[in-house]
Amino acid sequence: MAELRVEKTPIEGLLVVHLPVHGDNRGWFKENWQRAKMTAHGLPDFGPVQQNISFNASRGATRGIHAEPWDKLVSLATGRMMGAWVDLREGEGFGTTVTVEMGPETAVFVPRGVGNSYQALEDGTAYCYLVNDHWSAEARERYTYVNLFDPALGIDWPIAREDAEISAADQNHPILADVTPMGRKRTVVTGAGGQLARALAKELPDALMLTSEQFDITDSEAVANHDWSTVDTIINAAAYTAVDLAETPQGRRDAWAVNVSGVANLAAAARAHRLTLVHVSSDYVFDGVKTEHTEDEPFSPLGVYGQTKAAGDLLAATVPQHYIVRTSWVVGEGRNFVGTMASLADKGVSPSVVADQYGRLTFTEDLAAGVLHLLRSGAEYGTYNLTNSGPVHSWAEIAARVFELRGRSAKDVTPVTTAAYSGGKQVAPRPVHSTLDLAKIAATGFEPPSAAGRLEEHVRVMS
Repeated sequence: MAELRVEKTPIEGLLVVHLPVHGDNRGWFKENWQRAKMTAHGLPDFGPVQQNISFNASRGATRGIHAEPWDKLVSLATGRMMGAWVDLREGEGFGTTVTVEMGPETAVFVPRGVGNSYQALEDGTAYCYLVNDHWSAEARERYTYVNLFDPALGIDWPIAREDAEISAADQNHPILADVTPMGRKRTVVTGAGGQLARALAKELPDALMLTSEQFDITDSEAVANHDWSTVDTIINAAAYTAVDLAETPQGRRDAWAVNVSGVANLAAAARAHRLTLVHVSSDYVFDGVKTEHTEDEPFSPLGVYGQTKAAGDLLAATVPQHYIVRTSWVVGEGRNFVGTMASLADKGVSPSVVADQYGRLTFTEDLAAGVLHLLRSGAEYGTYNLTNSGPVHSWAEIAARVFELRGRSAKDVTPVTTAAYSGGKQVAPRPVHSTLDLAKIAATGFEPPSAAGRLEEHVRVMS
C-alpha cells in the first residue's frame, strides 16, 4: 500500500495528494481528509465548511473551467477522471495549466483563483470536493471562467469535444486572452494615518488602509459584517497610546475599548475567516525590572495602558495564524519624541529630559519591514520582539544626540529623574528598562538596522 504523499505542481499552491487506499474482498477504505496527517505533509489547514458531490452518470461528462473564490480539496469516491486546472489569478503564473488522471487514490488541493475542471473517464464517476466557504449566489458572481477547449491552454482531453457531455454554459466561456484574472487577496491595515500605518502604506500599495473613522474596531457588529472574502491578512496598527490619559476614568474606558475590545473583535474575524492577524504590541506589558525582555517573559504591566496591551496580546494569540510584534519607542512620520527634541533644538530651548528610563528606538520603516518579513518568509507564528538594534540609551542621551545633529550642544539637554520630571503631577508608571531581546526575529533572517544610524538619517531629512 502506498504512503501518503503530497506533490507540488507548476501552479503555485496546487498540490497533488497521493492517498493510501486500504482494500480487501469487500472493497476499499481511504482517509479522504485527515487534518493532522495531511497538514504535516504540507497541505494547508484550509478549514473546510462544506462538502459537495457531483455524480456523473456517463463517461465523457465534462465540467468547467471555473475558478472560485475559495480553496477546495477534490477527490473521487468512484470512477476515474482527468482533471485540468488553470491558474486564473493575476500574476506571472496566469494561464499555467496542469492535468492529472485521478482515481480514488488521488486528491488535489486547489487554491482560490485556480480554475477547476474534469472529464469523467468511466460511467458512474462521483466527484467530491471540500470547500472552505459556503456557496451562495453572491459568491458565484465572483467566479472566473475560461473555455475548456481554448488551444492556448493545451489541454489534451481524452474524450473529444464532439463525444463529450458538456453544459451550454461551459461551452461558451471566454478564451484565456479575454479573461480578467481573479485578484489576489488583500491586506487590511487598521489605524491608517498613524506612524506605522504610513510606513506600511509605502510598502503595501495595494493594501486597504482603514482609518478609525472608516473602520471602528471597537464596533463588534461592524467588524463582523465587514466583507472579509477578499482579505487574507489583518495588520492591526490601531491602538490607544495616551499612556497618562489611560489612568483617567475616560481614558481607561477608551484604552480598554481600543486595545482590548477592538483586538477581540479583530481576532474573532480572523478566526472565523482563517485570516492571518498581525498585532502590534508594546514593551509596556512588562514592569521593566529586567534589563532586557524576551518574548516569553511573563506579563507584569505597571499601568492601565500596559494592562490593556497585555490583554490584547492574549486575545491576538487565540488566532491560529498570528504574529504579535512587540516594539518600543516608535519614531516615524508624525508627532514623536525625536521630532519634539529637534523642534526644541531649533527654537533654542534647553529642555530637561528623563535619564532613568532605558531602551532602543524603533523607526517605523524598519518596523514595517520586519512585519512584512514575517509575513513573506513564512516564519513560525507567535510573538516577536522588533526594535532597531545597537546600544541601549536613555531618553536624555537620545535627546542629546538629536541636539548635536541639529547643531546644538549635547550639554543643552539636562538629564533628570522621572520623579523630578513629573514634578509631583500624576503620571502613569513607566518601565525603567524597555530593551527587547532581538534574537528570535534575527533567527528568522531579519536583522534590524542600527538605531543610531536611523536616528542620523531621520534627523537629517527633517525640515
